[in-house]
Amino acid sequence: MNTPTTEIIGILGGMGPAATADFYAKLVATTPGASDQDHLRTVIWSDPTIPDRTRALLGDGPDPTPWLLDGSRVLREAGATVIAIPCNTAHAFVPRIADHVGLPIVHMIGEVARHLSAVTPRLHTAGLLATTGTVRAGLYQEWLDRFGIRLVLPDGAGQDQEVMTAIRAVKSGRRDGTTTALLSRAARRLTEQGAQAVIAGCTEIPLGLPEDAVDVPLIDPALVLARALVRRARTGATTGGAV
Repeated sequence: MNTPTTEIIGILGGMGPAATADFYAKLVATTPGASDQDHLRTVIWSDPTIPDRTRALLGDGPDPTPWLLDGSRVLREAGATVIAIPCNTAHAFVPRIADHVGLPIVHMIGEVARHLSAVTPRLHTAGLLATTGTVRAGLYQEWLDRFGIRLVLPDGAGQDQEVMTAIRAVKSGRRDGTTTALLSRAARRLTEQGAQAVIAGCTEIPLGLPEDAVDVPLIDPALVLARALVRRARTGATTGGAV
């Protein structure tokens, strides 16, 4: 990294563990540097006991907010100066914790919306592959509406039988051709609805869906978040996605 930074990235993870590891790998790969000392200081709290976010949003499980608050406090006490949450669905609970954490949270979904708004030629329609919780909470709908970007979604059967089935497969350690076929089929239906890009709106999805399996750009929110954190650390400026 060209300039020293006092930033310490706190990763609130475990949702799921493989996605957390993947996010840290992307943060490292995104950081410019020729030596160990050029990289960012990072604290990772990976707590897989955090209750399922989608089940909570659908009213079928406990509220994960207390776990997210506890994890945020662990990161703060460990010296973190900013928090990143590499889980799309967990962002439905960010408003409940933001005022109690004592640290800025770089908002992954907000960063994705800003990234899409800057694409040239201008992007008018995006597709979303995400958990049912993320879809029902309207997280991407809300942010993309601010930038005048239309969002298209899978139908009910595709959401349940393709997207959620694939996400569960990745969480259980299965990343095979069947998983990729489910996700690529769901993505193709989105492009048929006019999507000019597809958002991999669950951090497990990029683990099961290669970029070359989609006919339009595949947007990886974890990678967008990693780049935002690197920019923040290098410039010392608060990104627009911090809350």
